[in-house]
Amino acid sequence: MPEALDDQLIGQLVDRAKAGGIKLTGEGGLLQQLTKRLLESALEGEITDHLSHEKHERAADGNTRNGTRSKTVVTEVGPVEIEVPRDRTGSFEPQIVKKRQRR
Repeated sequence: MPEALDDQLIGQLVDRAKAGGIKLTGEGGLLQQLTKRLLESALEGEITDHLSHEKHERAADGNTRNGTRSKTVVTEVGPVEIEVPRDRTGSFEPQIVKKRQRR
């Protein structure tokens, strides 16, 4: 059974962070950066599912991506500022980090 997270990949990330002088925890640390990227990637997947088309594709109904908005969420690894995608009609309701949710 394959492990959910590849130990070799995790080792590479930790080694690169240490070599680059990046802390593992705390402000701007590796865990904070990974949390940001994971949340933003999940939100991109959610808006793609919501709009039923990939980024830069034309929508049949005219509802397309309309930039992002910044949001700070408080996580176990500290506050993380993420970019939440928007759509033109305002009908996108994110699930992983809901509207007005801060934790």
